[in-house]
Amino acid sequence: AGEVFVDGHNLDKEMRKVKSLLGVVPQDLAIYPDLSGRANVSFFGSLYGLSGAELKKSVDEVLEFVGLTDRAKDLAKTYSGGMKRRLNMACGMVHRPKLLILDEPTVGIDPQSRNHILDALVRLNEEGTNILYTTHYMEEAQSICKRISILDQGQMIAQGTLSDLRGLLNEKRNIELSVSSPVSRGLIESIEGVYEVSFSNGTVHVKGSDSTELIKHLIDTLHRENIDIRDMRIEEVNLEDIFLGLTGRKLRD
Repeated sequence: AGEVFVDGHNLDKEMRKVKSLLGVVPQDLAIYPDLSGRANVSFFGSLYGLSGAELKKSVDEVLEFVGLTDRAKDLAKTYSGGMKRRLNMACGMVHRPKLLILDEPTVGIDPQSRNHILDALVRLNEEGTNILYTTHYMEEAQSICKRISILDQGQMIAQGTLSDLRGLLNEKRNIELSVSSPVSRGLIESIEGVYEVSFSNGTVHVKGSDSTELIKHLIDTLHRENIDIRDMRIEEVNLEDIFLGLTGRKLRD
């Protein structure tokens, strides 16, 4: 139940307009292997109503954007897996949609192509395109998404910024401090937000609440005791920790 709006247009009442505002990059490749890269992008551009000089300009721009200009005349079947993924993306965005929907666009590709796709999406978003990105790779979502939704068995169980999602769990942050002189366990344990303390080779290992206040309290406390911090390493709670914390670690079919 409910209504869907894209850029202010009602999906049910303005279906044709909404379709023109959407771009889709499916997980399964939607390209024609016996056509060149340029011909593939041109075909999909024509489906969105582009023609003539406008079509040529859009095709040239999007091929350059995904890094395929020098291979544009080659047949798609001669492309590597990463190049096919980038061509797939070009076909979905040739008409410069307001909303680009991508379904796991980096599956099974080399690191260079993966980074190119992610960097391109960040640039595209900065230029004004809204992006809906689905992935099982938590590090991708964490690195490029401003807001994140977590789905479990078809149900949305959490949504928000990374900071919002961190606040849903009582996850502990790991902190390592290399200090100039010995520190008493009691001193560190007295700091609000500290759960566990251990020592090894002049390093203090602290497990504590996932908050910036804890870092400040640690620094201030050691400073008052005239103990210098030579080095500090902070292990942040990442999106994978949050995902597993919310959905459980049991294997899924």
